[in-house]
Amino acid sequence: MPYRSNSELPSGARHHLPPHALDIYREAFNHSFASHAGDLRQEEIAHRTAWAAVKRSYVKRGDQWIPKWPDA
Repeated sequence: MPYRSNSELPSGARHHLPPHALDIYREAFNHSFASHAGDLRQEEIAHRTAWAAVKRSYVKRGDQWIPKWPDA
């Protein structure tokens, strides 16, 4: 199921990611979900893709996700 807003995202993402990372997660999830229509693992693939997209721009330090490039 595509997410219309960040408030609908899974709690694991909502409670840990900063706002910009949530935007990345939601957009990547929705794109991947649409791209894998009909696949039995559609939702799993979309979540994995979304986390991978976040990890391209953010890194987890301790309990916080911080931008890899703070000036970006």
